[in-house]
Amino acid sequence: MSLPPGFLDELRNRASLSHVVGRKVTWDPRKSNQGKGDFWAPCPFHQEKTASFHVDDRKGFYYCFGCHAKGDAVSFVRETENVGFMEAVEILAREAGMQMPARDPQAAQRADRGRQLADVMEAAVQHYRLQLKTGAGSEARDYLARRKLSDATQERFEIGFAPDQRQGLFVALQAKGIEPGLIIDAGLCAKPDGGGQPYDRFRDRIIYPIRDARGRCIGLGGRAMDPNARAKYLNSPETELFDKGRSLYNHGPAREAAGKGQPLIVTEGYMDVIALVEAGFEAAVAPLGTAITDEQLRLLWRIHHEPIIALDGDTAGIRAAMRLVDLALPLLVAGQGLRFVILPEGMDPDDLIRQRGAGALKKLLDQAEPMVNLLWRRETEAGNFDSPERKAALDKSLRAAIMRIADPSIRSHYGEEIKRLRWELFGNRRVPAKGQASRPGKGGKGGWAPPPASALSATRSSLLAAASGPEVDEYLHEAMILAICVTHPACVARFESQLETLGMHGPGHNHLRHALLVASHEDIKDPEQFRAKLHAVAGDDLEKLMALAHVQTAPPVRKPDDTELAIMCLAEELARLEARRGARSEIEDAVEDMTGLADEGLTWRLSQAALARHRADRSKLDDTKDMGEDRAALSAQLQDLIDGAAWVKKKN
Repeated sequence: MSLPPGFLDELRNRASLSHVVGRKVTWDPRKSNQGKGDFWAPCPFHQEKTASFHVDDRKGFYYCFGCHAKGDAVSFVRETENVGFMEAVEILAREAGMQMPARDPQAAQRADRGRQLADVMEAAVQHYRLQLKTGAGSEARDYLARRKLSDATQERFEIGFAPDQRQGLFVALQAKGIEPGLIIDAGLCAKPDGGGQPYDRFRDRIIYPIRDARGRCIGLGGRAMDPNARAKYLNSPETELFDKGRSLYNHGPAREAAGKGQPLIVTEGYMDVIALVEAGFEAAVAPLGTAITDEQLRLLWRIHHEPIIALDGDTAGIRAAMRLVDLALPLLVAGQGLRFVILPEGMDPDDLIRQRGAGALKKLLDQAEPMVNLLWRRETEAGNFDSPERKAALDKSLRAAIMRIADPSIRSHYGEEIKRLRWELFGNRRVPAKGQASRPGKGGKGGWAPPPASALSATRSSLLAAASGPEVDEYLHEAMILAICVTHPACVARFESQLETLGMHGPGHNHLRHALLVASHEDIKDPEQFRAKLHAVAGDDLEKLMALAHVQTAPPVRKPDDTELAIMCLAEELARLEARRGARSEIEDAVEDMTGLADEGLTWRLSQAALARHRADRSKLDDTKDMGEDRAALSAQLQDLIDGAAWVKKKN
């Protein structure tokens, strides 16, 4: 159904999100501020005791810091009522007293058909579950027992069995009154090319239902019982419900587990996912019989900012990893990447867990490599770089790969890391000593010296390694904001809305910011306990942050008991960072608008951007006076800077 322009905007303006959500949750009176449209409650999408579900009634958006569910009133009704988009719109329109536009009969028919196909898939799942318990399923039950799948696990994943019958499912579904056309369109049965009665697609196979993020069964996967079968695994064909390139096995449960802090593990098959979940790694997913697609990669990043790709340690697994590197490079953005675990040769996650235990897998996951290491390995593992020409060829291929990264900051950091790895590979060369020219022959007097030692680990993690060029300034502000919040937990709740929407671009900053927001919801009073909670979730990022020299010497960090000082400094850092970014954005917008000479409006915008930047710089606290100046006056100055927002482009 096509909606007229502006209808949804009007609906969202009329429908109070807090009223819509309030039917499903109980607001936390301690954290909620109804006067400001700020509401908190335990999340309705996953089980929790703390109030990590946030509703901003003025903006009309919700977000859960636990499972990362987010959206507006329409999406909330869709998810909680398990209805389609148009049905959710109709529900909200009735409550808001708005007349729905005339329905498009074709759109309504498509929506109804989608629900019908989902119902057919559910009926098939129940049929196959029953077949597993019959005499025909005895061999399948024995196989599952050998794979150590308990009854509870089989129930959890709804594993079934398709007997070796040409029309077993078709006849069973017809007996329930389901039309043959729906059975075929759901991908459960197929028509013979030469005509005749439809036949079951899945025969003599163990059945794994595939569900979308909402829990609807959209397809099936089947493992052949016959070792000589043409295809060991068979998936449902593409249907109106099922697009295997846009789906993930165990999507919904993995999203919930990742929201609770578990690492997202991407493996190759159904049994690998089930083995991981049984071993306690509940945030596990798998693509559906094909290499990971760009749509699946985007799905993974919506679940977790840094999925771990755990691939089999064989040639096919290595090739799959390398293909994924090429796919991911153009899609990388700050704070969003991949890590890789290449399992021992000949093993998949299921094998590793059964033979060596969950602890062995956890150790490998903890040592997961960044993607740049795989890129380097691919370009160098088979090469012989004993000549300038071969080294130049390596440089050319690496440059070509790095240039595919769209984000300039990530591209720069990849370049720096490649330089470091290149030095380690070729660093045994002798180079001329400083101040001396190289001379042929043996008579040179101290003409050669060994290359300088490689950088210490502390140097690599320093500010200059973490950010360079024009990004250093923003990196400093981000680091200071996070360090103040780590030292003074009370600041997190006070500045929560600003922290929630603040863009973090420094390495590890987004992860640490998320950990801070989650920890603040657990109402931990003791700063040491708060910091211990952070360390358990983001230990490496936290240690790197607090080891920075400019952080260690900052007054709000050195004075953990002075909360007033921390609040003032944090407000200043947020304002200065926003001013700098706003000024840069305004200037970029203005440059885009330039066509010939700048007009008066453009000149005014640039001057306001510069003024905002200047005011932010002038607001720096005088540490040497230990905040001796008038804090009330400084607070008013900062508030004027924030409220004025002169750097924001004025819309006509």
